[in-house]
Amino acid sequence: MTKKGYNIQIMSLNKTDNPALLLVDIQKGIDHPGYYGTERNNPQAEDNIETLLKFWRTNQLPVFHIKHCSTNPDSPLFPGKSGNDFKDFILPKDGEPIIKKNVNSAFIGTDLREQLRHLDINTVVIVGLTTEHCVSTTTRMAANYDFKTFLIEDAVAAFDKIGANGDKYSAQLVHDIEIANLKDEFATVFKTNDFINSL
Repeated sequence: MTKKGYNIQIMSLNKTDNPALLLVDIQKGIDHPGYYGTERNNPQAEDNIETLLKFWRTNQLPVFHIKHCSTNPDSPLFPGKSGNDFKDFILPKDGEPIIKKNVNSAFIGTDLREQLRHLDINTVVIVGLTTEHCVSTTTRMAANYDFKTFLIEDAVAAFDKIGANGDKYSAQLVHDIEIANLKDEFATVFKTNDFINSL
């Protein structure tokens, strides 16, 4: 189905699809005061991510950890800083690949696409931080690379933004608009519990 020339992604999923969980930038530096914004939405994102990660590990499904390694020495995500570390609840286990990137997309400058294809994975489920930056860019590229793409809207979060006109846009508004832009065109969007129940 198409709309205005774009592909519409509305899909179902089951465990036999061997979906990969992409954990995007769930790092301590994201919490650095004021670096990304003064306000963040969805404080439950990490709890929902942990729920999904436990489900994936219990069912022995593939998990990929995406780590942003900033090239800006002032960034809390710069390698060698404590902010570059994964949050404690998300620490990788043996056999779970770590994909290091330094741009918004987990597919640029990495071998993520090749690793997924090598494992015959054509379905990805995306969670992490932040909705408007690396989550959005990775979701768009996953769809562009023809992966069957799912985005879990309550397992991602956004920060407030200042527009070109100087107006402040709340974190919730930024999040909602970004999800609306991605929904159906780039990904099928679920909430955590609905997604797990659908499997």
